[in-house]
Amino acid sequence: MPEGPELHLASLYVNRMCAGVVFTGQVRKSEVSKSPDVPFTCEAYRITAASRGKEVKLTLTPMKSDESKRKVVTGQADQPMDVVFRFGMSGYFRFTPEDEVPKHAHLRFYSNEKPCKVLSFVDTRRFGSWQPSGTWQPGRGPCIMFDYQSFRENVLSHLSDRAFDRPICEALLNQKYFNGIGNYLRAEILFRLDIPPFVPARSVLEGLGSEDSCENKKPVKEEITDTKNFQRTKRKTEKEDTGDLLRQCHAVPLEVVNLGGKGYDPEKADYSDFQAWLQCYYVDGMKSVRDHNGRTMWFKGDPGPMAPKDSKKKPTAKKRTKKEIDHDYTQDTKVARRRSESGTKGKAGQLETVARKSKKEKDALLKETGLKRRNPKKRQEVDEPQAEKKSSAARRRKNSHAEAAGGPQRRSARLSRQNNK
Repeated sequence: MPEGPELHLASLYVNRMCAGVVFTGQVRKSEVSKSPDVPFTCEAYRITAASRGKEVKLTLTPMKSDESKRKVVTGQADQPMDVVFRFGMSGYFRFTPEDEVPKHAHLRFYSNEKPCKVLSFVDTRRFGSWQPSGTWQPGRGPCIMFDYQSFRENVLSHLSDRAFDRPICEALLNQKYFNGIGNYLRAEILFRLDIPPFVPARSVLEGLGSEDSCENKKPVKEEITDTKNFQRTKRKTEKEDTGDLLRQCHAVPLEVVNLGGKGYDPEKADYSDFQAWLQCYYVDGMKSVRDHNGRTMWFKGDPGPMAPKDSKKKPTAKKRTKKEIDHDYTQDTKVARRRSESGTKGKAGQLETVARKSKKEKDALLKETGLKRRNPKKRQEVDEPQAEKKSSAARRRKNSHAEAAGGPQRRSARLSRQNNK
């Protein structure tokens, strides 16, 4: 579930681990990954990282030396390259010795030191992606954390957009306006403001001003480096922030960033502090509902007037029934499945099933009595010659009757012609 804070912490992790490290050779991709190759090969380069919302950009910068200035080796990169990452559901970076590279490391950068170390992009579920020579995705809005004023203006100047016709919990996942907010952040933001998740987004945002009263403060990046200063500033403006959804979209992610490595530590994977920070998401006593996009929304109290009508149904009930049907490979079930796939009604499939069962019962009865079922094809073959025999006999009888009726008249006509001659 990497969201804006996690991707920013990932960029800090890369900058910390790769500071002073020289990388070399080709950027290698795993065979199973469907993301594009990174066509970058260099004898010596450095890696730096930056984040923006739900994206991380690695910049690969070749190191200039006197020898490289005189002669550039064919195939070697001489210009920086940006590789933009999107983490999907489970992406993160690891910096390990070469013999400890994780199993699902799908993109790897090798250092020139001995023993060699590797910066890996690890993605177990393979929902993440990267784009070589990429830029920030143009469809995403300003970063909610580090471009706050632009983020605020972008939202309030587009309230007529159809995106704000939707419930506020679904609008918060629209990266065009809320770049960096995901499932757990929306739950925490709405919970702290006591806003029902399924109320119209426009009604929540219309009363907010385009300018922030706290815009004269120090830059956010400087604040978060000092934990005590950040907490003091947070307490000072807590009353001012009450009711302002956009300011909470900015402040709550920074609380996660303020947890530091305890919120994002791929080496130790200790998320106890992060779990203690959560007040709503996956917390006992809270309610959960599937929104119109199928995402689980955690909340407290009334969901709001735009909640899905079938939100009270258990989402796993239908899946369990379908699974049982799919694993039933009896003949009757196969016939019923073919009927359902061709668009026929369920009753037709049931009638055919009953008909098949009665046929089996008849076959069993005939087998016990020793009788044989007539074959309609053979019966047709036998009946056809008999019909032909009957029809030919009828024609002969008809002809004989005709000859008998007309025979004397023909003979008298011949005799009269002979006599005349």
